[in-house]
Amino acid sequence: MTDSETRSIRNHALIVAAGQGQRSGLNMPKQFSKVRGKPMVRHSATAFLTHPRIAKLWIVIGAGQEELLSNALVGLEGYEIVLGGASRQESVSNGLAAIAEAGGAQHVLIHDAARPFLSQGMIDNLLETAQSEDAAIPVLPTVDTTINITNGYADQAVDRNTLWRVQTPQAFDFQKLINAHDRWSLEPNATDDAQIFKAAGYRIAVIEGDEALKKYTTAADFAEFPGNDMTQIRTGMGFDVHQLATGEELWLGGLKIEHDKGLVGHSDADVVLHALTDALLGAAGAGDIGDHFPPSDPQWQGAASDKFVKFAASVIKQKGGRINNVDMTVICEAPKIRPHREAICRNIAEMLEISADQVSVKATTTEKLGFTGRGEGIAAQAIATISMEYA
Repeated sequence: MTDSETRSIRNHALIVAAGQGQRSGLNMPKQFSKVRGKPMVRHSATAFLTHPRIAKLWIVIGAGQEELLSNALVGLEGYEIVLGGASRQESVSNGLAAIAEAGGAQHVLIHDAARPFLSQGMIDNLLETAQSEDAAIPVLPTVDTTINITNGYADQAVDRNTLWRVQTPQAFDFQKLINAHDRWSLEPNATDDAQIFKAAGYRIAVIEGDEALKKYTTAADFAEFPGNDMTQIRTGMGFDVHQLATGEELWLGGLKIEHDKGLVGHSDADVVLHALTDALLGAAGAGDIGDHFPPSDPQWQGAASDKFVKFAASVIKQKGGRINNVDMTVICEAPKIRPHREAICRNIAEMLEISADQVSVKATTTEKLGFTGRGEGIAAQAIATISMEYA
């Protein structure tokens, strides 16, 4: 079956992400907080959007949460937004109404955003079961001893073999779920759609759940998971070389140095800053200096290379990263770099908006070997280390 054929089955998914998550103790609704380096809602949204048997994804959010969702799902496409209500039940009803208005569906999977780690296999199993049943839900056994409590004291144990934990997603015949929601009149509001569906007289098949589908609810749930503020440590490397020639200016690290020769290049030929630019762009996964400032473009003729460094730093900042440190080695016989090292470090620190102790500049020779040893040119190596949030 082709991808277009499987999508034509009209299975829709609806993620409920309209809550405030007040029990989580976070500074934002929990569905937009990070687990494993990504906003919680992004995990399940990606699972549905990449599944070949899900034709459409709908995400129900609270009023005023549009920007939070947009930021959480940046780069993802193919979903529709629905505004939720005062309760989970009302939010799902709003989502179902939006699907119906758009033409309806054969089956719909209702999923809580607070259960981020949804596998493709779970979606497959639910859809397979739903083909021959009114509905299908994942369940797990209750493994702890379970008791009643009376007046604050332990009472009789309950047979845990008859108790099961219910998870989401839950798969339903779309029209039957619409009917069940229309007929529900009990109070308080239902905590999941299986209750509503069962009350309407429909049968619900059960399949094996997944411990990975844990629901993140309280502050303790998030505290036990170190990925909430997880960042990548990235390293980029740069290398550049320019020829020395009489009559040219010599710029190294943004500093003009008096010397009998200077470096030849399309810009100011600052070999140190060119290597640094490539290191920064490499750490950010953003190509190299030639991609952004091609030598064929006349606007960069004689340009000061600090423009290139500042651009690379801005790319890192736009991606939510920060520069930890940069380290450069200048390879030449002359001039001597040591007298200029502190000034170069200060220049680069200012360009990158970091402190001078995060910048290192060293120099070495090639013991008279090669083009640098013969004084024909200067080479530079650079390494940049940055911290960046997972995409």
